[in-house]
Amino acid sequence: MIASLPDIQAEYELLSTQMSDPQIFGSPDFITISKRHTELGNLITLLQSIESIKSQLAEAKILLTDPEMKEIAEEEITQLELELIEKENIWNDIISPKETFADEIIIEIRAGAGGDEAGLFALELFKAYINFLQKNGAKTEILSLSENSVGGIKEVIIEARGAEVYKYLQYESGVHRVQRVPKTEKAGRVHTSTITVAVLPIAKEVDIDINPNDLKIDVFRSSGPGGQSVNTTDSAVRITHIPTNVVVSCQDEKSQLKNKEKAMKILRTRILDRMKQEQAEKEASFRKNQIGTGDRSEKIRTYNFPQDRITDHRIKQNFSNIEGVLLGDFSLILQAFDDYQRNNTAE
Repeated sequence: MIASLPDIQAEYELLSTQMSDPQIFGSPDFITISKRHTELGNLITLLQSIESIKSQLAEAKILLTDPEMKEIAEEEITQLELELIEKENIWNDIISPKETFADEIIIEIRAGAGGDEAGLFALELFKAYINFLQKNGAKTEILSLSENSVGGIKEVIIEARGAEVYKYLQYESGVHRVQRVPKTEKAGRVHTSTITVAVLPIAKEVDIDINPNDLKIDVFRSSGPGGQSVNTTDSAVRITHIPTNVVVSCQDEKSQLKNKEKAMKILRTRILDRMKQEQAEKEASFRKNQIGTGDRSEKIRTYNFPQDRITDHRIKQNFSNIEGVLLGDFSLILQAFDDYQRNNTAE
């Protein structure tokens, strides 16, 4: 349904009056007002065009009763109807609700089964995500990092900030399996290991209210691989949310306050994610038209190095060029997901 032109014109005139006030130029609201003023101006032009076409159509249809003008009128009507459809499609696209994605996310990568080899692959996938995000203009920061004794990763938590950054990695949550011959394997046998990935929109303080009385906060000295102490002060922080038993530790900063801030950011995000998961499980139509559930226990992808094959088990497609993907080139996989979603939604 096309919105009322008088209503849009009234808002446009109100903003025009505001913009004529010299004081508005120095106001923080000027950019917002100016942008909205321009948007409304474009909408008015579009709606006036639609009304003009409708008026011309009405006049052309009157001419259908005139035998001498009927043929010309029919041609004009056909052309005008095509123009009207095009204009109304543009307008409907403008007013249709569009899915929005979070601009800030947390990515958690953990080594699973497979010992040191799992930690080494966790490191490779961590670097791949960092490269991918940075290539797409996102800024990244390591919130927490725990290494194993061979230089791999036990767990890493990354914050990424960028325009709708969640859109790119929203379907990476789950179990990633790798099949390859480890460097330490003398017999050349293929080893299977797993890592888990969780991609979560960052929860703001306004999204979830945490009672300070529900928190247990412990401080301790940070440690490196093997448990050796790497700091002489109690700067590391462990926060436990008692009602949910969610536990978060941060030790990368030398400042206890900064570690606490990071830990609280992760804690809020995990609790909000748990709440969403519990709510989703109660709904019979849980993510019906989406790919998988995003459950961290769900095996989503296998990286088979000997055959240079990546299999995504949710969309049942294979991809090659593991080396390129681990350098941050996820373009083919993402495009396959887009195609799958469009086809799945169309059904």
